[in-house]
Amino acid sequence: MNAFSYRISGVAPSAIREILKSTADPSMISFAAGNPAPEAFPVDDIRRISNEILTQEPIAALQYSITEGYPKLREWLKKDMAEKGNFDANEQELVITSGAQQAVETCAKIFCNEGEAIICENPSFIGSLNAFRSYNARLVGVEMDGDGMIPEKLEAALKANPRTAFIYTIPNFQNPMGVTMSLERRKQILELAYKYNVLIVEDNPYGDLRFAGIDVPSIKSLDTKGHVIYAGSFSKVLSPGLRVGFMIASKMIISKATVALQTSTVHPNIWAQMVAYRFVTEVNFEEHLDKLRRIYKDKCYLMLNSLKFAMPKSISFTEPDGGLFLWGTLPCGDMEAFVKAALAEKVAVVPGTAFLADERQHTLGFRLNYSTPTDEQIEKGVEILARVAKTMY
Repeated sequence: MNAFSYRISGVAPSAIREILKSTADPSMISFAAGNPAPEAFPVDDIRRISNEILTQEPIAALQYSITEGYPKLREWLKKDMAEKGNFDANEQELVITSGAQQAVETCAKIFCNEGEAIICENPSFIGSLNAFRSYNARLVGVEMDGDGMIPEKLEAALKANPRTAFIYTIPNFQNPMGVTMSLERRKQILELAYKYNVLIVEDNPYGDLRFAGIDVPSIKSLDTKGHVIYAGSFSKVLSPGLRVGFMIASKMIISKATVALQTSTVHPNIWAQMVAYRFVTEVNFEEHLDKLRRIYKDKCYLMLNSLKFAMPKSISFTEPDGGLFLWGTLPCGDMEAFVKAALAEKVAVVPGTAFLADERQHTLGFRLNYSTPTDEQIEKGVEILARVAKTMY
């Protein structure tokens, strides 16, 4: 048998996926997933819409389609994104992708040469990090605080890595930390991108799930020089199983991205795109989003209040204004030992090392998800975590 390519040989299985294997045990309480809440899925509407599509337009839904995406959905997205300041029809174009993951992976495919740097938040989303690793990119992590990526650290990374393909950021309710980049930070990071002539890939799958605080303008909406590529998704607001995302950039970049997409998926799932279009135009989409925000607000505050009450005060937690995740930080010791001890007591959390640009680095952090477990599981799981923590801190 031939050896695997060196590009894929260095990519390890997702630590989250490996941990999730243990959650097949029905007695396991999982804070390790990143899935929407089961009660968030609009099952009845999707069933009705699917029946209508397969009755009224069956061949359109089942036949090959164009790479750029379902025209009606693209036009709706362009209008919606233009209203939010993320799209300019004179300068930009939009293409549908199989989730935001494919949009991010495509950026690596079209911009990153072997051995070039991709600068990212540290920690960051493991799915994107592994996509970058598959192109033999050098991942350069930049430290974060409560306002996001620290500009001074970013500039140092840009100076040290003149061959940088792009900066990757999740500015809203970041996965895994749950923090939101402040407006001032967004402006500073954009100015650094201009100064060093580097692109920014802004990944925003959670932006519509704000349940506290005030909306912050996207980096894309602040961009006047075409340096920002924007990735969005229906995964967290409609259904991840549909695999419908999108990518906005200059017309030249989208033209090249479309060619890259043709070599992989040919085109995204057309039935799923038709479902998404009918949903946003036939169902009260804003009312649906409000329902999701209420669900995640209640779950987040239940977890935070439980953690504050039960956990040792020396363990700190971020307090997100939206999204699906929060981040715990131990005061000292062995984070992986804590995670393993929790797993032995039937509670799964994700070790922070899974999200680092360099997994050999040390971290005291771990990720908690509040969207997937039930309220009862949140309360019981936090009680168990606290019992484990109190034996160690």
